[in-house]
This record gives sequence, structure tokens and C-alpha cells, in this order.
Amino acid sequence: MKIIGIGGTNGSGKDTVGQTLAERHNWLFVSISDILRDELNHRGQPIERKNLRHLSAEWRRELGLGALIDKALEAFRRQEELHNLGGLAIASLRNYGEADRVHELGGKVIWVDADPEVRYKRISARVRSDEDRKTYEEFLKDEQAEMQHFEGDKATLNLQGVKERTDIVIENSGSDIEAFKDEAEKALKSVLSS
Repeated sequence: MKIIGIGGTNGSGKDTVGQTLAERHNWLFVSISDILRDELNHRGQPIERKNLRHLSAEWRRELGLGALIDKALEAFRRQEELHNLGGLAIASLRNYGEADRVHELGGKVIWVDADPEVRYKRISARVRSDEDRKTYEEFLKDEQAEMQHFEGDKATLNLQGVKERTDIVIENSGSDIEAFKDEAEKALKSVLSS
């Protein structure tokens, strides 16, 4: 089975890479954030970054650091026979244990990044409420905290750990989405052709 775990900075284009694999290569794209949102809805909790972080850490503590990858894998297995899928793309890896689990499964980990100012503009354009708005300085501070153990134990966010385990890096500082999709496809050529 082909599997790609997608990590990267906020607003860099991680979901776009997963959607590209789904659209152009019939892969199943699973968003870890969607899995977490579904569970928060089930529990009757608000969909907030803080709650998403707490739930993901809870599952990592209870089920192992690769628990969210395993949940995505379950979704793949449920749909594989029905759709003759080409592979599984999972975004967004936010803990080194998720990257390790992708590697255990024989997959590759990619890191998507872009200039911080470009990413801030992208995120600001899609903010849903004034409550979610941040200054550029707050955005950078939050990101720095997520890069290094946000809440302090091995089950919490640690994007730096994912970045250190990356096999392929894709830069996305441009404004042309189709050009980025083409670049991502080129960067993943070795995975797609194997």
C-alpha cells in the first residue's frame, strides 16, 4: 500500500497536496483535523484549536503516538475495496510519532512550507470569526509553540519532530494553486511511480 503523511506549517498547502493526490491519482485523502472535528461534534464540544489539540494528545496518550495515523488507515481499509484506491494521503501530521508510524507502514513523510507572511495572509483570508483573528506576531508565536512541545509531553504537538523525519520538502510561496499542484506532483513522482 502507498501512503504519504503530510506535515508542514499552518497555511502552507498541506491539504492541497492531499487533494491533488485524490483528484489526480485516486488516492484517499484523510484530514486528521476532520477526524478530530467529528469526535468533538460527537462529544458535543466546540470546534476550537485548543480542543483539537487536547483530543489529539488524549488519543496519543491512550492509543499510542501513531493513533491518528491508524484511524486514517481504518478509513482507508473501509473504502479501499469500493473505490480501488491508489494510496492513502494523510494530513496534517503534528507529532513525530505520526511520522514514525507512516515510516513503519512503508510510507513517506513530506513537509510543506511557505514564507510566513504568505501563510499568514492565506490564513487571515479564511478566518471565520473575529475571535479567530490574530496579529502576525501572535501567529508567529503560536507557530513557534506548536513547533516545540506546545503543552510539554511527548503526546502533544511537536511539528519540529515531524520536520526532522521528513523525506521530501515542498515549497509553496507562490499564488498559483495549479502550478503548486504540478510542483507537488513532480516532487512526489518517485512515490507515485513505485
